[in-house]
Amino acid sequence: MKTQQFLVTLNIPLALEELMVDCLLTFESKHGFSSLAVNAHDHKHQKLSLVEQVSGQQKKIRFQMYINQQDLSLLLDKLTAEFSGSGIQYWVLPVIENGYI
Repeated sequence: MKTQQFLVTLNIPLALEELMVDCLLTFESKHGFSSLAVNAHDHKHQKLSLVEQVSGQQKKIRFQMYINQQDLSLLLDKLTAEFSGSGIQYWVLPVIENGYI
């Protein structure tokens, strides 16, 4: 029977990039993880610079990784312990199918 996998997506402040890489490497699965620069848009202006408030966007780093169901709560607990209060936005989606073509 195939183990249920989930796609975890994290939008993090730029200053936390290296710390997040180190953290996610402890959970690296056979698929590894990806990171990319994104522009986050939000109506809340907390922790935004004046330039970000005017432009309506904030530069962030997005991390995405596949993780097995049994490791999901471990990952979320570790992220909460290490990054509590840091403003990281996350979401978790079930993976229907993945692979390489």
